[in-house]
Amino acid sequence: MENFRKVRTSEEEMPLPFPDLPPDVVEMKVKEGSKIRNLMNFAMAQMEQKGRRQIVFSGCGRAVTKTITCVEIMKRKLGGLHQVTKVRYKTVLEVWESQEPPPDGPAQNLTVHKNVPSICILLSRDPLDPNQAGYQPPEHRHEAGEGTAGSSHKGLKRPLPPPCEELLPKKLQVQVSDSPKGSGSTAGQLDH
Repeated sequence: MENFRKVRTSEEEMPLPFPDLPPDVVEMKVKEGSKIRNLMNFAMAQMEQKGRRQIVFSGCGRAVTKTITCVEIMKRKLGGLHQVTKVRYKTVLEVWESQEPPPDGPAQNLTVHKNVPSICILLSRDPLDPNQAGYQPPEHRHEAGEGTAGSSHKGLKRPLPPPCEELLPKKLQVQVSDSPKGSGSTAGQLDH
């Protein structure tokens, strides 16, 4: 393949794997080079300003991670969204052209069919069938001041446990002596 260069890539067009979608549902096709800010600005405008009830994010190959990131951002910003995730494989067609064409003929082309993982995620303001595979209910939103003291950290889904002494290595545990030695100060000893 060192004498070839990729000249074209195309994805197999597949219908969305969700039955009963409205015909005007917005599909956000996330690509490897897509900017998350641009995707989110458009998607948020569709859901908030245009009042759409459902939106689909899809991506394949190296764009799967970015697709999931967009979905998680939207769920956090809007809240109360039902989700259905479908994972499948998509065929990607790559056309490679020879960099050193034969002297007496046209350039040689090589066509490669790749099966790459693909993800489609439906987000809906309206309830979806909880029995279908890939369903996730809306996350419970914590109100300010609710929960324990550790839940005030942004981005944490559950509070951090309080620090426990038994988790510290033995060398770091300090015992304070109760005997009044010296001038009334407490002496610390390291436990080995």
